[in-house]
Amino acid sequence: MSDVYQEALKLHETAKGKLEVGLKVSLDKKEDLSLAYTPGVAQPCREIAKNPDEAYKYTWKSNSVAVVTDGTAVLGLGDIGPAAALPVMEGKSILFKKFGNVDAVPICLDTKDPKEIIQIVKSIAPGFGGINLEDISAPRCVEIERTLIEELDIPVFHDDQHGTAIVVTAGLINALKVVNKKAEDITVVVSGTGAAGSSIIKMIKQLGVKEIYGFNINGIVLKEDQEHYDFLTKELAEITNSQNKRMTMAEALKEADVFIGVSAPKLLTKEMAAGMKKDAIVFAMANPEPEIMYDDAIAAGVRVMGTGRSDFPNQINNVLAFPGLFRGALDVRAKKINEEMKLAAAMGLASLVSEDELSETYIIPGAMDPRVAKVVAKAVSEAAVRTQVARTE
Repeated sequence: MSDVYQEALKLHETAKGKLEVGLKVSLDKKEDLSLAYTPGVAQPCREIAKNPDEAYKYTWKSNSVAVVTDGTAVLGLGDIGPAAALPVMEGKSILFKKFGNVDAVPICLDTKDPKEIIQIVKSIAPGFGGINLEDISAPRCVEIERTLIEELDIPVFHDDQHGTAIVVTAGLINALKVVNKKAEDITVVVSGTGAAGSSIIKMIKQLGVKEIYGFNINGIVLKEDQEHYDFLTKELAEITNSQNKRMTMAEALKEADVFIGVSAPKLLTKEMAAGMKKDAIVFAMANPEPEIMYDDAIAAGVRVMGTGRSDFPNQINNVLAFPGLFRGALDVRAKKINEEMKLAAAMGLASLVSEDELSETYIIPGAMDPRVAKVVAKAVSEAAVRTQVARTE
């Protein structure tokens, strides 16, 4: 076990977790009790009973998110169960608070049944302003998210899908500026067509990318193989591989300007990277070991390289997206997070790197950049108002 794992274990043991409940009002004398609790609390209850939207005014609903998991797809650890997922959900919650000033509560569910998860989340939803789904395996996560978006009137967001897509898209916007290419002219290979990969494909399509080849453990995604696919891969077959080519990934990369990996370590060899088009862009985001190591990619001639790791340049990190995204959605009491809001988040994030700063090793702000959440929140809230899913301006 490396030093960072030992130190992390000690931190968690010493602190007994990473979250606690704090008070926003004083509770020092009997009069305080009368206002914060009985009998005074009856009055905000009456107001909310008359108009449920008043919960945003009188409770923490306007600034709260439930971080919900079933523990089936945790980090690179896989299906480790809800109890073992709790440290990650606590971690997510402290990132919400630190970067977006959003109060987040970890909810770990002891069921893998999508219908049960949907029903439980619907049942707890009145107490929260938003739902962040986390570490739920694909394609179940997509089914769960889509149903909840349809049936709830608060933002529901699966971060493993869309948070990753937002940050990748922001990085791609700026990487294309560095190599002087346009989205509509490039070919992209995406390795991994699960939760993150499917969302990335859909978002870069919105950006204007016309040709995308999607690969998973069974090879390239093809329309003619749809009878063997789950519903999510069937959707991707309709928007990728326009000429229905049956190729290996090595063959597809010879046509590619961009490689995006959300799959497994060491899938992209130096030879494959070297075979890509001139001024290639590679985002290798398998964790903890990427599809190709940074130095190997650069040695193979890759012009712009990003990973999910903090020890290399251009870290593609979801913390750049979800705190600001929910901050913006909560600020205007949005009913949902739509595609326009996600793309606005990506563009807002990309805008933080000025033309003067932009380089091969700086295409996206750092995870600790204090400007990020504010800029993303502003872009998201404006998009929510513009697309008429905001309750207030």
